[in-house]
Amino acid sequence: MDPAALARLLTPEGWALLGQLPPYSEDAALRISEGLRARGLDPDLVAAALTQSRLRAKAVEKFGEFASGMLLTAEGLEQATRLEVAALHARRYAEAGAGLVADLGCGLGADSLAMAGLGLRVLAIEKDEATAACAQMNLRAFPEAQVRHADGLELDLLAEGVDAIFTDPARRTRRGNRVFDPKAYSPDLDTVLALADTIPDLGIKVAPGIPYTALPSHTHAQWVSVNGAVVEAGLWFGRLATEGAGRSAILLTDAGTHHLGWSGDADARATQAPDGLLAAYLHEPDGAIIRAGLVADVADQLGGHLVDPSIAYITTAQPVTTPFARSYRVLDHFGFGLKRLRAYLRNRNVGRVTIKKRGTAVVPEQLRQQLQLSGDASATIVLTRLQGEQSVLVVDPLETAGRE
Repeated sequence: MDPAALARLLTPEGWALLGQLPPYSEDAALRISEGLRARGLDPDLVAAALTQSRLRAKAVEKFGEFASGMLLTAEGLEQATRLEVAALHARRYAEAGAGLVADLGCGLGADSLAMAGLGLRVLAIEKDEATAACAQMNLRAFPEAQVRHADGLELDLLAEGVDAIFTDPARRTRRGNRVFDPKAYSPDLDTVLALADTIPDLGIKVAPGIPYTALPSHTHAQWVSVNGAVVEAGLWFGRLATEGAGRSAILLTDAGTHHLGWSGDADARATQAPDGLLAAYLHEPDGAIIRAGLVADVADQLGGHLVDPSIAYITTAQPVTTPFARSYRVLDHFGFGLKRLRAYLRNRNVGRVTIKKRGTAVVPEQLRQQLQLSGDASATIVLTRLQGEQSVLVVDPLETAGRE
């Protein structure tokens, strides 16, 4: 955020204007802007307030009702932890008995907010001045949290009384592109890992795609998904690694929270599940299960096997379910071909199709246009490999299988 724009918002006039704006609507933004400027308000202040209003509307997905009282930046919102995931982090620190947590690179303060909400004392440190000012406003209701504009790596954290650290290294370039190489994080992962030499209770938020080879063997690496979408991975050390060394997945769903873990060296290769022919039911493991290398564990629980050695789809002969995968009844399957698939769906009057894929270069939206469907029925298809052959599976979600 432009510091000048932030300064305007932090004036009594700016804060009052932000509080008076109606819920953000793209269609109404221009009309509201013109109306406010016609009343004589500073055009730059109006622009800054409407930008905040737009960011707050976007932030509801991550912060819920808290979004309406927060100050945000586009970059900070992109990387900020969802509150339900931040709550997981906070409970981990509370259960470890942390006294004062340093939140290094606190960004907008989402994790600090969750920790302070549990009564933990937090030193929230942010190097970017404008972002630190946003965090200060976002944490204004929590006396347990102190925000400091500084470079956390340059502070003597032991002298500050810190006994646990949480850090979320930046994983985007200045142009906003995602960074996948841990050596390109800011600060890089090795620098952050070295913090444990001084303060062993260390937690690091990393990209979900981090390779196992980048993991210290003694860490506990955990992947988190929210309603099926993988949102982060975290590395936990010292008292924070309550599960011991290894890897795990935690799934936050509307139906509850589900955890599956494995103990051992965190950088070990994942166990390979057996594979075989497609059976009557198909199971699609959650992305966090796949990232954590736990597909074989789920296959074993279900009594199934993979449909292909390199594809994370499990098949079983019986209709079993698990919170760690979405399950389907297989209605039909055949080799992939556009004409054949189009004819198959048209013959069944299918006009709406849900397309799922693994192990194929097909782009679902392009395929949907190429199919040119117009019927009244709906169908779910899975594009994948069956024992090395590009195939189409026609499936029905198990929770609705047999229902019309």
